[in-house]
Amino acid sequence: MHVICYLLTAYWFVLFARIILSWFPMPMDRTWFSRVYGVIFSLTEPVMRPFRNLLPPVRFGAVALDLSPIILFIILAIVRSYVCRVV
Repeated sequence: MHVICYLLTAYWFVLFARIILSWFPMPMDRTWFSRVYGVIFSLTEPVMRPFRNLLPPVRFGAVALDLSPIILFIILAIVRSYVCRVV
């Protein structure tokens, strides 16, 4: 159970990094930053895509607010509170 708790916590940090990185354009060169960006994107996108399909981004004029990370944070918090409490 400790391993699951640590993995959920690590995924929480990866998701948080994805949110921060979404403020910056994806680099097109082959630097370490573009590789990290790609890994974080590939870890989070398959999980966020179903939530984004259920609840599309909310538009505010030219800006869109993606709510899928917020929903995922809430789900992760609920699962972590249950799994980590049992440990």
